[in-house]
Amino acid sequence: MKPTDKLDRIVLEARRAAEKREQGYREQALKLYPWICGRCAREFTRANLRELTVHHRDHDHDNNPSDGSNWELLCLYCHDNEHQRRLEAAGGGSLPQGGGSSAATHSPFANLKTMLEKKQS
Repeated sequence: MKPTDKLDRIVLEARRAAEKREQGYREQALKLYPWICGRCAREFTRANLRELTVHHRDHDHDNNPSDGSNWELLCLYCHDNEHQRRLEAAGGGSLPQGGGSSAATHSPFANLKTMLEKKQS
């Protein structure tokens, strides 16, 4: 067996396990809670239910108590916003204010004027 075959098999098994785990708590959460986003209060029907996600309040996807106390239903947009807010609070998801060190350093148009002048000559 090639190393890449083994890696592909491991990745596939991990994805299947994650999907199985997700289906379990998602189905439970959809039975426990009304199909309404916990942030924006958007209501969902069977037609658009795929846009309603289960958010883990403590961000631990393995913490799935059967009473649903670690879950809340959020629409895709509010779910993404929640995770972005957490990244920003941790200092890793937004541009720094006041010239921090992790700002972009590449300037794609830095030599544009020189390049245009050479081309016109």
